[in-house]
Amino acid sequence: MPESPEVDALAAFLRDTLHGARVGDTDLAEFRTLKTRARPPAELSGHVVTDVRRYGKHIALVTDAAVLVISFGRAGWARWLPVGAGAPADPVADAPPAIATIDFPERGALALTDAGQWLSIGVSIVDEPADVPAIAKLGPDPTADDWSRTDLERVLGTRRKQVKALLQEQESLAGIGNAYSDEILFVARISPLAHAADLTPAERDRLYDAIRSVLGEAFAARRGVPPERQKADKVASMRVHGRTGQPCPTCGGEVADVPGSKGTAQYCPACQTGGVPQTG
Repeated sequence: MPESPEVDALAAFLRDTLHGARVGDTDLAEFRTLKTRARPPAELSGHVVTDVRRYGKHIALVTDAAVLVISFGRAGWARWLPVGAGAPADPVADAPPAIATIDFPERGALALTDAGQWLSIGVSIVDEPADVPAIAKLGPDPTADDWSRTDLERVLGTRRKQVKALLQEQESLAGIGNAYSDEILFVARISPLAHAADLTPAERDRLYDAIRSVLGEAFAARRGVPPERQKADKVASMRVHGRTGQPCPTCGGEVADVPGSKGTAQYCPACQTGGVPQTG
């Protein structure tokens, strides 16, 4: 799943590449990708890209006519095809096929892909990004300069919800997904199954610091990385996420799966739960 560091890097790449570019044709190999059926992509054809913005895990390509919003969902991503590259081709073995391709005749083409079993990526044509419901209900971005400990306290409050799930709740915090929530909780030394209401003041402080440091490091590391390398670089940077059975980089203990995650989320029992394996 792309999360805010990867999406932000992609937005920066597209901003540099597409500013002033004229939009050409859009080829929808999977029509379900289009979420605004009354407003086809042809509405943007011939118009000029004026800006590219990120909203959580969404990208908005702003043109002088309307806005094209790409919502990556659980398994969506994009790859860039320079002018002359021809039809979308898989750059590596087993790469997911393009399900939508947006042409920019003078610059290249943006191929949107989805590697999931169910289609999760979506494209919307709107007047304003907030016209997309998922963007309208986004919570604050924890990477914003003015996001504070007080803001985190508002999110946590006295909620009886597991903190890992809360970190991924886009209405509470925009842009964090499964992988970075594992990494944040590992750095903060907090159990993924702990309830927000039960966190001590010290744990809340550590959680705030971890959110800022983990995301800050990831934003810096992903910046300037080509879109096709973002996933591999993200995977390589993980401390515990996706590292089941491997030694913890901090204590050397064995990284374990979060109970109930079916192997999709990980933590270090020694560092996060006092050496006591969680049982759900």
